[in-house]
Amino acid sequence: MSSNSQPKSVELFVSPDGFFQELVSKGLSQRKVRTYPLVESYLVNLLKHYLDARNLFDEEYASEGGQRNPQTLAEMYLLAQNAEASAKVELLRKIGDRTLYISGFFGDSLQRKIVDVDYYADIGGAAYASLAHCTREDAMAKVYTTFSTRFVEFVDVLTYISHHSFIKSDESILRLYDRYLRTGSELAREKLVEMGILTLAHDQVKLGKQG
Repeated sequence: MSSNSQPKSVELFVSPDGFFQELVSKGLSQRKVRTYPLVESYLVNLLKHYLDARNLFDEEYASEGGQRNPQTLAEMYLLAQNAEASAKVELLRKIGDRTLYISGFFGDSLQRKIVDVDYYADIGGAAYASLAHCTREDAMAKVYTTFSTRFVEFVDVLTYISHHSFIKSDESILRLYDRYLRTGSELAREKLVEMGILTLAHDQVKLGKQG
């Protein structure tokens, strides 16, 4: 009986792309948010990116003197506005993506803080709007404009995904992956391998912990 169930599990979790594509499609459908394929792909990549929990906490940027200091979202936005073209695009995208993800997945906890979801929506929408003006690709400019003008709609989509999947549960992919990164847990590794979403080898994790 177990031999019949195992292949189904492997097929369902064959890749992060397929897994997150299904979640995004369902979230858009359930929230009745109409958009186009490039926006869906962007959301899939966003979820994949934050599968690595470290990407949520990288708040340091190098100053001209080479010193790295933590920045608030407002300071990051100001820094982006005064940065050279390539750095500006990178910072604006990081601000937009991070605020969108945090608003969707951790909006409930933000409501209990001084800085709430409205603040994230304002600065995230502004970052995407600036990004739309910076990019030379018309297709991507359209994507960023969509996120800027409909930021709250896509927050709702991510919130739905958070509440109706196991991404934010105690056994979530994010927590499981974070646990593997922090401890090198063999059990966590085995579960990630079974899901088909392990992206770091065990020896790489050890090197990361020593750094």
